[in-house]
Amino acid sequence: MTNKTPTNYILHAKSNQFYWEGNGQLSIKTFYNGKAHYKTSKGFFAVEESRYLLLNEGAYTISIDDKKAVESFCIFFKDGFSEEVLNTFLTSTDKLLSDPFKDTNSIGFFEKTYQTSDKLSSQLLNLKENLPVLENDPIGYEEQFHKLMHTLLFDHINTLREVETLSAVRNSTREELYRRISIAHDYIRSYYDKPINLNDIAQIACLSPNHLLRTYSQIYDKTPHQHISQFRIQKAKQLLLNLDFSITDITFEIGLNNPVSFSKMFKQHVGISPLEFRKKVILDKK
Repeated sequence: MTNKTPTNYILHAKSNQFYWEGNGQLSIKTFYNGKAHYKTSKGFFAVEESRYLLLNEGAYTISIDDKKAVESFCIFFKDGFSEEVLNTFLTSTDKLLSDPFKDTNSIGFFEKTYQTSDKLSSQLLNLKENLPVLENDPIGYEEQFHKLMHTLLFDHINTLREVETLSAVRNSTREELYRRISIAHDYIRSYYDKPINLNDIAQIACLSPNHLLRTYSQIYDKTPHQHISQFRIQKAKQLLLNLDFSITDITFEIGLNNPVSFSKMFKQHVGISPLEFRKKVILDKK
């Protein structure tokens, strides 16, 4: 995987233990039945089912460490492909006919994890199911990359609209703020199950804690602490379904070190204690 490869291509594999580092093309990363961790010069990313990571061309590392096989389905776009597709959106038919390969400026996607839309999910599922046939059909295979890039570009336009809501005068400042807050958000997603604090998040985003709090809440309508609590509760609910995990085990698994604190937090957010939740779920299944 080296940048500026002159082809679009797909990597589809399964592994429970995997590590790679190097340079890659513009790409989207999706995973099923588990998650993968990425690190770039910009930040840290945990990619799980129902989300995808969009990485611009450049260096990164990926690691998978799971008890079960994690399925990866990653799409790589050749250099200049996104600009080529965008050019068809922005240029008149006459100009396209006279100079169809005119260069455009680099798009500069926001490098972060995104919620996978229904449309993109359907496209990826269809592509994955039909990949064995499409690999022997060069035209049909290449068409899929154009369809995916159309969807990514529309998602990028929606993201730019979100950037415009930030309270900064200059557009470049708004975009940089959005990138930094996105880094903070993905850091939280990656390490919510570890004992992180506000200063850790602010440092990774290169913002003061006060600036981070103000802008983060403006974008996500939640504070970092509220998001960490939300992710911990979601994880705790999953672990409570497995009777092999004690309350103490779950406490440590979600980044806390006191079962009493965990029980209080869980009851505050869910309305019942962890043990009551576990009993209720078990009874509902019977």
